[in-house]
Amino acid sequence: MLQQTQVATVIDYYTRWMQKWPTLQDLASASLEEVNQLWAGLGYYSRGRRLQEGARKVVEELEGHVPRTAESLQQLLPGVGRYTAGAIASIVFGQVTGVVDGNVVRMLCRVRAIGADPNSSLVSQQLWSLAQQLVDPIRPGDFNQAAMELGATVCTPQRPLCSQCPVQNLCRAYQRVEWEQLQASRSLPGSPDVEECASNNGQCQLCAPPTEPWDQTLGVANFPRKASRRPPRVECSAICVLEQSRALGDTQILLVQRPDSGLLAGLWEFPSVTVEPSGQHQRKALLQELQSWAGPLPATRLQHLGQVVHTFSHIKLTYHVYGLALGGQTPVTITPPGARWLTREEFRTAAVSTAMKKVFRVYEDQQPGTCKSSKRSRVSTPSSQKQLSPGQQVLDSFFQPHTRTDAPRFDSAAQ
Repeated sequence: MLQQTQVATVIDYYTRWMQKWPTLQDLASASLEEVNQLWAGLGYYSRGRRLQEGARKVVEELEGHVPRTAESLQQLLPGVGRYTAGAIASIVFGQVTGVVDGNVVRMLCRVRAIGADPNSSLVSQQLWSLAQQLVDPIRPGDFNQAAMELGATVCTPQRPLCSQCPVQNLCRAYQRVEWEQLQASRSLPGSPDVEECASNNGQCQLCAPPTEPWDQTLGVANFPRKASRRPPRVECSAICVLEQSRALGDTQILLVQRPDSGLLAGLWEFPSVTVEPSGQHQRKALLQELQSWAGPLPATRLQHLGQVVHTFSHIKLTYHVYGLALGGQTPVTITPPGARWLTREEFRTAAVSTAMKKVFRVYEDQQPGTCKSSKRSRVSTPSSQKQLSPGQQVLDSFFQPHTRTDAPRFDSAAQ
């Protein structure tokens, strides 16, 4: 759950999850729909699916025993990569193995003044090597958690708390800031008094390229180098909330299930169809999609209500939202495989994505007499800065014991 999601958001989900499935056997016997329903809102839904697949593999193929080493965890369990494997192996089973997550990447790049792209294979390999050298052999799990916590609470992306950092005296980025400030006060040209790390044949592969000038306003946040990201792929979809009245006086809405693989696999959504950004022929294409699920429908009642833009990790998807309310006519009784009719209350607890909830809000806002919900999504806000615990104050002692007497100084990225 903590992959790609902040702790404050995860806590409530974790509590509900453990109450529902307290053991691996309980999780292994759950359905994918139940997993998606409890996961709804956390995003990256493949994580939930792989977590359940891993539980099933442990129960059905590994005799109930979770692998105990980083190597076997990564090899045997679906969705477990190098970081997750190292975290479990060190924290749970005490294996002396390092971990590198986003917080550790940032912290190590600053401590070592690594200015090259941290996503490159060469830098990534160097960071994992550093993490393995630094991990404490007696308390590997505590050290790894401390390193991650240091990056999350002190060595933050913006406005890091350098004055409170327990490894400030080891930090080459901080040394660079001090040098730059000194040079600025003297108005003297020059270069940092550090060991030469570039080879005779060219630029050091761990240093920032010459085209990346030092930004005085950023300080230590000059490290790590900001990775260039591809803009998300732009897609458009026409989607419809199809609602019908029932004899009991309430209403039902139609949901269909997504395929078992790909984006939002296995989740339920309103019927939709991919369309061109120009919007041409989208009404006709959407009506055909609706009729494939619900049979003949009155085309004149299909109303365009607005748009919803939702950005996934790699896709910026614009939903053209339509509504079609069937009132005063014979209810649709066709329910092909992969479709279901739900009441509004059932919809609110169904395994649907955040994007579908946005779409439904657009539909509700256009309905006369609908009670608009004033409840807003909770946004986690940073808590007041906590004072560092005594354990964090001795982090430098974890660094020092593993430094060989013949090891180079922290004077350049290459050493």
